[in-house]
Amino acid sequence: MAAEDQKAHGGIPQMRFVEDVDAYMKEPEHENAEKVLRKLDEQYQKYKFMEFNLQQKKNRLKGQIPEIKTTLDIIQHMQSRKGSSEPMETSFMMSDNLYAKATVPPTDKVCLWLGANVMLEYSVDDAAALLAKNHSAATSSMTQVEKDLEFLRNQLTTTEVNMARVFNWDVRRRQAAKLP
Repeated sequence: MAAEDQKAHGGIPQMRFVEDVDAYMKEPEHENAEKVLRKLDEQYQKYKFMEFNLQQKKNRLKGQIPEIKTTLDIIQHMQSRKGSSEPMETSFMMSDNLYAKATVPPTDKVCLWLGANVMLEYSVDDAAALLAKNHSAATSSMTQVEKDLEFLRNQLTTTEVNMARVFNWDVRRRQAAKLP
């Protein structure tokens, strides 16, 4: 597989489909069916581990994207009220299901949580630009993760089929060896 193909799928190696099991088992690195099955199972476990990690990343992004979008919407609302001298009435989330009403005086500064207990003050315009960039990056990352998960599911299926084909080949070979 070409390096650019692996890069396109997050470095996930492509599983070769074993069409001709006899020819495949005659290759020098395939001494016996047991070793081949062990190697295929090892690759299968690696794929499952990659799938687990990608699924976690997808779940994390599913939470982040709406949060970024909501914050961006609020900042854009603040931008639209930039010239106003009236305070803004709003409710803000204190914890999961607890909201408080607040009166926000006109301002051109906001503070954003960046993560890892870090909060920075930005101008409203800079905050909007940063959040737009973060939203775009998170959305494209989600698209790539979904493509990688789809590719990975295909590799898992191919590996399962290869394992079944090698196992069946070995069963037929053993049965033929038992015949008089």
